[in-house]
Amino acid sequence: MLLLIGCVIGLVLGLTGAGGSVFAVPLLMLLTATSMQEASGIALGAVAAAALLGSLRNGRNGMILWTPALLLAATGALFAPLGKWLASLAPESLLMLGFNGLALFIALRMWLSAQRNPEQAKVVRASKLAAVAPSQALCPLSPSGQLQLRLPCISGLLVGGALVGLLSGLFGVGGGFLIVPLLLSLSPIGMPQAVATSLVVITLISSAGFISHLALGQPLNLSLLGLILVGSLAGMGVSQSIGHTIANASLQKLFAASLLGVSLLTFVLHH
Repeated sequence: MLLLIGCVIGLVLGLTGAGGSVFAVPLLMLLTATSMQEASGIALGAVAAAALLGSLRNGRNGMILWTPALLLAATGALFAPLGKWLASLAPESLLMLGFNGLALFIALRMWLSAQRNPEQAKVVRASKLAAVAPSQALCPLSPSGQLQLRLPCISGLLVGGALVGLLSGLFGVGGGFLIVPLLLSLSPIGMPQAVATSLVVITLISSAGFISHLALGQPLNLSLLGLILVGSLAGMGVSQSIGHTIANASLQKLFAASLLGVSLLTFVLHH
């Protein structure tokens, strides 16, 4: 069962615009009787490992926008420990309420995105992304081909990174559901570049959240984490093999409906 939960993390991370941790936290609470604090720590560790695996593949095809990725990740990594600290002070009932509100937002966004832009649902983090040459990058290009970071662009990236890091620390989510639309709204880049870049950001921010979980001395079942980790890597591997053939709007809607159902069940059973 734990390996299956891990596979769900890797599959959802690889196939959708939302991180697998939004599934992992409620599933862990339902099936292993772990607290939300421990479940979020385990989810962050598994997401970081699976995202790293996906990033290594994308790094070979030149699709990652490294400067925006590092700006987002650095800011997020600074705010993730703050989120973790705030989570340690808040009652679990309040965290559960906030998490379920976030899950509802993610599920609705996934559903509406699949309905309005069905073609974008075919571009996944685990795809064999082909390099493209967009007319403009996230920030204007210099004559030498380097990114020129202007103040509005930098400000947007820093604010977005801070929000992603805070939510990552609070609820144990990777933040992919915010990173992709943020990149697309700040630039005319294509969906393949946005999803490839987001995976690097998820890797670094989730790692920061996981490290802060350990630093705060919060509970962590290492044997449980190990099984979830193995499953998440397997799930990412599977999504890398089949993602480009099965990803579509219907699959994204199925994930959205499943996320909503699991989150509501967890909320009801813990109140």
